[in-house]
Amino acid sequence: MKEQLYTIPLNDAVNAQDECPFCFIERSVEQDLLDFVLGSGSSYMEADIREMTDKAGFCRSHFQKMFDYGNTLGNAWILKTHYMKMIGEMQKEFAGFKPGKTSLKDKFKKTAESGNAIGMWVRQKEQSCYICKQYKDTYSRYMDTFFYLFRQDDDFRRKVADSKGFCLHHFGDLCEAADNKLSDKEKERFYEMVLPLMEKNMKRVAEDVAWMVEKFDYRNKDADWKNSKDSIQRGMQKLKGGYPADPPYKMNK
Repeated sequence: MKEQLYTIPLNDAVNAQDECPFCFIERSVEQDLLDFVLGSGSSYMEADIREMTDKAGFCRSHFQKMFDYGNTLGNAWILKTHYMKMIGEMQKEFAGFKPGKTSLKDKFKKTAESGNAIGMWVRQKEQSCYICKQYKDTYSRYMDTFFYLFRQDDDFRRKVADSKGFCLHHFGDLCEAADNKLSDKEKERFYEMVLPLMEKNMKRVAEDVAWMVEKFDYRNKDADWKNSKDSIQRGMQKLKGGYPADPPYKMNK
């Protein structure tokens, strides 16, 4: 099947022979978003982008990555106007807030309806992140592309079958998405491929980690490391996703 522009990143991710092609995509998309928000293109100086980042804000994880990225002026501009937005919202919340009277029954029953209004506002803000939202939308499109290629492209299916599988996090997403995106017959073919693939590759990584442990036995000090030298970071990735050994992604000055 001839590659289309929107299929190239997913094919590249599968061809990379990574522990998980969706981790590969996640890292690439997140780095592109950091470049977009804080990079030399100065998107943070554009009023429409700042309006969106002021409204959505950023989660703790992405604030850390933005700090590590290294654009002091860009971060300062983003924080400056985001604080203005937050303080305005906070003043409205405070103006309309009245502490509720707690009955004995309420002390033993906590529900969303009886929650503290200010606390709920803060929690809502903590769950809002411009980069997370942009990535989530992009990730959803890659999921659609994966199942499109799975249905239409024999070569893509062969590459997936010969791959190292997926991390558990993204594998769970794939299985949930398969229920809605594949017919019953297609689901049978999908699970016949991916379940043995996951089991085989989970065992492979587990064996690499186990050999890492054995290498610390003095009797194996001269033995070959085999594939265990990077087994810790690969083992962590396979279970939870991401790249534990990656250094911070920094601005290309």
